[in-house]
Amino acid sequence: MLEKQKQADNSTLLGSEFQELAFMHVDSLYSTALRMTKNDFDAEDLIQDVYLRAFRFFHRFEKGTNFKAWIFKILTNTYINQYRKKINKPYHVDLEKVKYSYDDKETTTQTSAQECERLDYETLFDDEIKNALQRIPDEFRVVVLLADVESFSYKEVAKIVGCPIGTVMSRLSRGRKQLQNNLREYATKGGFISKIEN
Repeated sequence: MLEKQKQADNSTLLGSEFQELAFMHVDSLYSTALRMTKNDFDAEDLIQDVYLRAFRFFHRFEKGTNFKAWIFKILTNTYINQYRKKINKPYHVDLEKVKYSYDDKETTTQTSAQECERLDYETLFDDEIKNALQRIPDEFRVVVLLADVESFSYKEVAKIVGCPIGTVMSRLSRGRKQLQNNLREYATKGGFISKIEN
């Protein structure tokens, strides 16, 4: 009986510790998941799966190490294993949910963190820029997102994606180059750069 009480107390302690650490990173996890999955619904599902896996294996997390890198590794692995397969599937909209949201006359003044992130993502990036980022292959886009958007070091990115630092640097260089090439025509049209003669 005493052993069961100790296990319950330990489980409660781990749960509150996990909650405290995990809450700090929900916004950056969601924004990265949104950029990886390309839509809100898959990003929300991905985050839910990430938090379930992270909580389930929290006892394996080494205290004193970088929790953000640990949970981003779970995010990356979960995305690679489950969600990359869904990329080419058509996007479905539940018409009942759409009808309900338009029929709902009640407004709220509070905006959730996800809605703020969605607004930031939508307003910061023109459709052309988002499309340029999405056209980069997954192996490069994930590294660009982790290094340039989430500001992880090369060493942390290497640990998250599970490859050597040299590979991270190569993928980052190639991803940035592809993004630059994808944006060149847009920048020329927008007058940001002059047309380059070949």
